[in-house]
Amino acid sequence: MRWMWIDRVLSLLPAKQLVAIKHVSLAEEHLHDHFAASDGLGPALPVMPASLIIEGCAQAAGILVGHAGDFKEKVILAKVNRAQLTLDAMPGHTLRYTANIDRMDASGASTHVVVERLDHAGTGSTAEQMGKVELMFSHIDQNMKGIAFPEHNFVFGEQFKTLLRTSGVA
Repeated sequence: MRWMWIDRVLSLLPAKQLVAIKHVSLAEEHLHDHFAASDGLGPALPVMPASLIIEGCAQAAGILVGHAGDFKEKVILAKVNRAQLTLDAMPGHTLRYTANIDRMDASGASTHVVVERLDHAGTGSTAEQMGKVELMFSHIDQNMKGIAFPEHNFVFGEQFKTLLRTSGVA
């Protein structure tokens, strides 16, 4: 099973923009170790690791890039150009990933993702930008011609197609 770091796609403008969300829950095991209670250091402080937030960005942008080519290309994350996260995400928060394609051609795509944190505590939900991540993707079959890559190693399997379908995105 592949780990999925987005829960739902809210909107999709083909080859332009995808908006997805991730609900952060204390039921997620990684939060119990990051950061666990420790003698002398105080109580637990469950924070979603920045690497997993960046992975959520990569999944949202990767789906957008894959969808632009009708999932015919094997899309891989080639490079994280820049990642800046200024706030923590904790249980009860929702992350909103707004992925945009900046440039796309036969070899791949460059994208940027704005990450917002929605806090549902209190009387209303407030959103604040918590970061921006710039990512590059490669169409590996175009860039590594002659090498056979097995289909099962790529992210656009049934789980992500199911995510798009259940989100109401064809």
